[in-house]
Amino acid sequence: MGVGRRALEEMGVSPEFWRGRRVLLTGHTGFKGSWLALWLERLGAEVTGYSLAPPSEPSLFELARVAEVTASLHADVRDLAALEQAMSEHRPEVVIHMAAQSLVRRSYADPVETYETNVLGSVNVLEAARRAGEPPRVVINVTTDKVYENLERDEPFREDEPKGGHDPYSNSKACSELLTAAYRNSFFATGSPTAVASARAGNVIGGGDWGADRLVPDMVRGALAGRPVPIRNPDAIRPWQHVLNPLSGYLRLAEAMWESPALAQAWNFGPDERDEVSVRHVADRLSELWEGGIDWRQDEGEHPHEAHYLRLDSTKARTQLGWAPRWDLDQALASIAAWHAGHIAGEDPRTLVLQQVESFAGAAAPRR
Repeated sequence: MGVGRRALEEMGVSPEFWRGRRVLLTGHTGFKGSWLALWLERLGAEVTGYSLAPPSEPSLFELARVAEVTASLHADVRDLAALEQAMSEHRPEVVIHMAAQSLVRRSYADPVETYETNVLGSVNVLEAARRAGEPPRVVINVTTDKVYENLERDEPFREDEPKGGHDPYSNSKACSELLTAAYRNSFFATGSPTAVASARAGNVIGGGDWGADRLVPDMVRGALAGRPVPIRNPDAIRPWQHVLNPLSGYLRLAEAMWESPALAQAWNFGPDERDEVSVRHVADRLSELWEGGIDWRQDEGEHPHEAHYLRLDSTKARTQLGWAPRWDLDQALASIAAWHAGHIAGEDPRTLVLQQVESFAGAAAPRR
C-alpha cells in the first residue's frame, strides 16, 4: 500500500525531498527506529541502518523484515572507526541518530553502559560526521523529554530550560544534549556544511513495541499471558504520543534544516496538553480498547526514583516548523490495539505498520 503524495505534503513531509536521499539511521533495529526505517523506505530514501542486534524478543525489526529494505550494518556507536567507515562508504546526506540505551531502570543496573552508549556514542556520531570527506548536510541527535532538570512542577518544559536528569539514563541524555550544543558551537557553526540539531520527544507508544519496563509492552505481554500487569507509578503524568507524531517532526526538521541551517537548534516534539495524562488513564483506556480487557494492579514493591510530572512545550516546533501532533492519545491507543489484534490474527507486521502510516498521513490536519 502506497502513501499518498498529497497526504504527506499536507502533514509537512515532502516525498520529493526524501526520494533518493541518502540517510544514515542509527538504532534502526529498535522499535522507534524500525518504524522510521520503514517510513523512510516508503518515501524512497536510500536508508543505511547502523545498530546492534534488536533489543527485544520478539522485535518489530525482525517481524517486519526491516533488513530487507535497508542496508543494515551490525555495529556499535561506541566504535568510532566503524562509524567513520559507514560515513565514508555510504556518504549520508542526512544522519538521524537514535541508537541509545533507552531504559531508566536498566540505567540503574548498568550506568557505565548507559553513559558509554548515550554520551560517547553521540560524540562518535558527531565526530564521524565532522571528519567525513563528504560530510552530511543534516544531523539530528534524538534524545528524550527527560533531559530537563525536573523539579516536579506541573508546567511543561521549554527547550531553553536547564538540563539535569536524576537517574543515569536521563542524565546521560542531558549530557548528550550539552555535547551536541558544544559540537554545534565549536565545529558546526555558521559556514559549516553540516547543520546539527537535537530533538526531544515525549513518551512514545505504538504497535510492535516489546521493550522491557515500558507500560504498553508490559500490558500487551500481560494480556497475552492472561495475568495482571504490575504498574509502578499509576499516577505519574507523562506526555503520551503515537510514534508517528515525533517521527514526522524529525522528518520535517531535517527538511527545514536543509533549506535553513539556522534552524540547527534544540526542539521539543510533544503531544497536546490534553494528552499529558496519568499512567492510570492510559492503562484503563488501553484495557477498554483491548478485546477481553487487560487487568492491572499497582506494584507496591521498592522502585528506583522516576519523575512524577513530565510535560513538554512544543510551541517552537508548531510556530517555526509548522509541525503539530496529528494523532491524539485515543487514536494512538486505538491504533495499538488494532495493530496487535492484526498481528495476533496473523497479518503481516510490515503491512500493519505501513497501513498506519497511510492512515496517519491521511488524517485531518490538526487545528492550530
